[in-house]
Amino acid sequence: MAKAIMLQGTGSDVGKTVLVAGLCRAAQKRGLKVRPFKPQNMSNNAAVADIPGDSNAGGEIGRGQWLQALACGVRPTVHMNPVLLKPQSDIGSQVVVQGKVFGEARAHDYQAMKARLMDAVLDSWAKVGEGADLVIVEGAGSPAEINLRSRDIANMGFATRANVPVVLVGDIDRGGVIASVAGTHLILPEEDRRMIAGYLINKFRGDVSLFDDGISAIEKFTGWPCFGVVPWLKAAARLPSEDSVVLERLASGEKRALKVAVPMLARIANFDDLDPLKAEPQVEVVFVPPGKKLPENAGLVVIPGSKSTIGDLLKFRENGWDRDLVAHCKRGGHVVGICGGYQMLGRVVRDPDGIEGIVTETEGLGLLDIETVMEPEKTVRNSSAHSVQFGLPLEGYEIHLGRTTGPDTARPSAIINGVEDGAISADGKVIGTYLHGLFSANAFRAAYLESLGVRSGGVDYRAEVEKALDEVAAELEAHLDCGAIFALAR
Repeated sequence: MAKAIMLQGTGSDVGKTVLVAGLCRAAQKRGLKVRPFKPQNMSNNAAVADIPGDSNAGGEIGRGQWLQALACGVRPTVHMNPVLLKPQSDIGSQVVVQGKVFGEARAHDYQAMKARLMDAVLDSWAKVGEGADLVIVEGAGSPAEINLRSRDIANMGFATRANVPVVLVGDIDRGGVIASVAGTHLILPEEDRRMIAGYLINKFRGDVSLFDDGISAIEKFTGWPCFGVVPWLKAAARLPSEDSVVLERLASGEKRALKVAVPMLARIANFDDLDPLKAEPQVEVVFVPPGKKLPENAGLVVIPGSKSTIGDLLKFRENGWDRDLVAHCKRGGHVVGICGGYQMLGRVVRDPDGIEGIVTETEGLGLLDIETVMEPEKTVRNSSAHSVQFGLPLEGYEIHLGRTTGPDTARPSAIINGVEDGAISADGKVIGTYLHGLFSANAFRAAYLESLGVRSGGVDYRAEVEKALDEVAAELEAHLDCGAIFALAR
């Protein structure tokens, strides 16, 4: 087994994913063969990863582990995130194990399922570090959720089984960081407390020395050493996020040549499809929360992916977005639907087997003459594609249920792996596709924006992500004792 360290947080959204990615890049720059690992993740922002031993198949992992693999300079595999929960409702999720759909479970049922899932976690753990010098593990939520400890597979339940030392991460931006670190120390059982080798503070704004007394206070309460105080990482905003919590904090930026409106679906998935557009200097991307109208001055509306197409389509109407969208089209606006968003654009969505829930059929938005039937078999693959409209290469992946047919598919938007995909309206202003990552292709994005009268800034999106990872790693090297953190590994 490779040596390993683990980052756990005092709560959710403390920045663990970015910190692990940054530490992975820092370790790689030191010449180490490093790999990421997250035993259990909960996210509808999934990525396609390799299934070792099966070159013809892909499996799902959290987008965060895809990013961390990129930071390591390696291809992602399903063993980097063996258990992925994809929320389908407020009380239930689809359970993906080692890349494949394992079943569905309500929160209470999932707790009982965890004992079986630990076997898969430990199996992947044995495989992920093969040939590596170091594995950096990311926890989920917080180890302080002691009510869930007996069946935990994501934090201390894993750390104690795999004997991996832990660095605790506190988020000073949300306030109460001293109490959160000291409180975690107070309530953890001794077996778990012994696993924590120290802590770090994340998201500090201003003069770091102002927290010197805070470090002294935490040491007094816990005896734990501090590995450093990380400033607010501006480069992190240029990295794809897997947690929809960030959407609630996004504010509209300065006015630009093109406003892109994105309705915030309840089960929004793979919303990082919009990141390449956000990186364009002439494009303003606005995520529209429920209860707000789609802005009348938007030139483009993008309906993103969804983990629950029918449920989100019903909510789409409930918010009045269907009327806003019709008005947008009458003004000459353009529309792009990706994956679940593509399915919503048709005349009807049917789910005869009740895969998504009790509603088995609903009327679509009617902007494309297509219909979709949900089917049990899931398509999960990285895809080689090109745009039919512009004759340019595309890059991306597919993760979807359903088969879409209808007259408008005679005008496909793309050719994916040699097969026609998607549909375009007769006037060319409404486009649907199953291809995630559509806007990541630089030449296509530039050509599409030009068709809307907007000049691209020549952004190389993937290069910008790599540059942001380098910047995060440099900040961590400057503000953390990375050598001491890596030396903890065992």
